[in-house]
Amino acid sequence: MGHEFEVHKEITLAASPEDVWDAIATGPGVDAWFMGRSEIEPREGGATTFTMAGTTETSTVTGWEPAKRFAYRTEPGEDGAFMAMEYLIEGRDGGATVLRMVHSGILGGDWETEYEAMKTGWDMYLHTLGQYLVHFRGRHAGTVTAFRPGVPAEGYWTALKARLGLGSSVAEGDRVSLSAEGVAPIEGVVDYVDLPTFLGVRTDDALYRFIHSGAHRGSVAVAGHHLFAPDVDAAQAEKAWQAWLNELPVG
Repeated sequence: MGHEFEVHKEITLAASPEDVWDAIATGPGVDAWFMGRSEIEPREGGATTFTMAGTTETSTVTGWEPAKRFAYRTEPGEDGAFMAMEYLIEGRDGGATVLRMVHSGILGGDWETEYEAMKTGWDMYLHTLGQYLVHFRGRHAGTVTAFRPGVPAEGYWTALKARLGLGSSVAEGDRVSLSAEGVAPIEGVVDYVDLPTFLGVRTDDALYRFIHSGAHRGSVAVAGHHLFAPDVDAAQAEKAWQAWLNELPVG
């Protein structure tokens, strides 16, 4: 039996309502801060697609008020499960914008694990949206997503921190350095820490996101990055990061 759920989030962003709209209601905008790759037909009743790991999910736009409200939902599956998203945008004095988000629907299977993952995942992705709007606003991103299942969390984070030049204790603002075959050199700072699930790194031309799904969701190590260099080859970068992740010595 499916379980109804709702996740509510709110964030104040250092950007105009129009800039926030472009980031949440266009395919290139969403690709600059969220996982996978998205396409959005700009009208109520239009189609949206979200593609990751070779699978594409299609939704229908149910609300389209530019710079004010954007909503969409999937069709129910055979078990009744579906997902719906609603974003509400409200401008503030001084050029800031409040973004309110509701993620709702019906979850099947191990719904409690999925629900908890959504709550923490949205915190990280909304933070990434804020970083995009401050540091890379209006720039298109090449997206990279690499997966490695069956990786113990402790081994993953120990190996990753060593490769990034970080100590055992990590804090926002820590300097990061990485040089590896096939991967563009990284010189940046930690911009998000929520271990043992998320670690974010920001450089002058990228937002790097390292994730561990947890044992209840397959112990999957993920590298999900947004590369803003104008000459980036996203397909080649994804292959290089997949090879890097596969060879990471996780114990």
